[in-house]
Amino acid sequence: MSLRFPPQIHGDSPARLAGLDTLRSLAIVMVLMSHYNGFVRQGPGFGAIGSIGWAGVDLFFVLSGYLIGNQLLAPAARGESLDLPAFFARRLLRTLPNYYVLLAVYLLLPHSPISGEKMASLWRFLTFTQNIGMNYDQTFTHSWSLCIEEQFYLVLPLAVVALVGSRRSPRPLWWALVAAIAAGMTARGIAFMSGKDVFAAPVYYSSYGRFDELLPGVAIALLKNFHPVGFARLLRYGNALFVAGLASAAAVLYGVMNEAPTVFLASTFGFSLVAASFALLTCSALSPSSLLNRLQTPGAKSLALWSYAVYLVHKPVFMALTPELQAKDVDVDAPLTIIVVMAIGIFGGWLLYRLVETPLMELRARLYPRGELNMHHTANPPQQPINYPRA
Repeated sequence: MSLRFPPQIHGDSPARLAGLDTLRSLAIVMVLMSHYNGFVRQGPGFGAIGSIGWAGVDLFFVLSGYLIGNQLLAPAARGESLDLPAFFARRLLRTLPNYYVLLAVYLLLPHSPISGEKMASLWRFLTFTQNIGMNYDQTFTHSWSLCIEEQFYLVLPLAVVALVGSRRSPRPLWWALVAAIAAGMTARGIAFMSGKDVFAAPVYYSSYGRFDELLPGVAIALLKNFHPVGFARLLRYGNALFVAGLASAAAVLYGVMNEAPTVFLASTFGFSLVAASFALLTCSALSPSSLLNRLQTPGAKSLALWSYAVYLVHKPVFMALTPELQAKDVDVDAPLTIIVVMAIGIFGGWLLYRLVETPLMELRARLYPRGELNMHHTANPPQQPINYPRA
C-alpha cells in the first residue's frame, strides 16, 4: 500500500538525491518491521529482513555521519570559519521540537501501555544521556539513538575546528577517525570479555558501543570535500558500489546474527563492519549513475522526509494498539493487520511532521539560512555541493 501526501519543500532544502531517499526510507521500514515484531507480533516475522530490522538504525547513523560531516567539512575545505552558534541552533531546531513532543506524551501517560517498567530521570532526557545504562524494559528506549546523534552533533564540529581549522589539512581528522573506530571496536571487545555481547543493553544502547558507526559517513564527507578527484573517480562505479554494499552487508549481518566466525569477533567488529557496508551503499547513492538513483522508489521521498517523526511516533503507537488487538483476538500475522498498523504508525509520524517539524523548519530557514552558516570566506569560490536530503 502506498500512502501519498503532498511533499513538503522547505526554503533551505536543496534538491534531493533519490538514492539517499531510498536508503533513508529503507532504514525506517527496517525499524518499523523490527518494532512490529517486538511489540505487536511479539515474535519473529518478515523473513530474514525482519531479523535484521535493528540495523535500520545503523543505516541512519551512517547517513547522519555523511550529512552532518558534509555540512561541516565543505566550508572547512574552502577555508571558511564555521559559525558554530548557527550550526548548533539549526541542529536544535531540527531535532528538539519533535523529541520534546514525544517526551511530553510519555511524561503525561506514565501508566499507559506505552510505558515501560521504569523511566530515566527527566534531566537525563534533557541532556541526552539516558542511553547510558539503559535497559530494554525502560520507557522511551528508542530515544537511545537520538542521544548518540546529539552527542555526535556536539563532538564533531569541535573536532573539525580543532583538527582541520584554518590549516585545511584533513590528515589529523583522518587519523582521529581511524583511532575512534578502533576505540569503538576495542570497547566492544572489552565489554565482551567482561560478559556482555553487543546485544546486551549496556552495550547496544551505549555511546561507546555505537558511536563509531557514524564515522564511515564522516569519512565519505572527508573524501568528497578534501579529495574531490578521487571521490569523483569512485562515484563512477556506482553500481559496483551498490553490489559490493549489498553483498558485504548481507555477509556481515549474517555473521553478527549467527555469531560467526566467533562470538568475540562478531561482537567486537560486527557493528563497525555493518556501518562500513552501509557506507558503500551511501557512496552508491551519491553516484548519479547508480541504480539507487535511476530507479525511483514510489513513496521513498515522502517517507524519507517523514522518517525522523515516524521513528519517534511509531513505537508508542504500536504499543498502544497492541492491547486492543489482543483484546479483539486480531491476527497480527495477517497482511491486512500489518498494513493497517504500519499505516497508523506512519500517519502518526506524518502528523508530527506536519504540525511540529514543518513550522519549525520554516522558522529555521528564516532565522538561519543555510548559506549564512559559514561567515568568513576566502578568495576561493565555494564548491557546488552534491544535493542531499534535509538534515
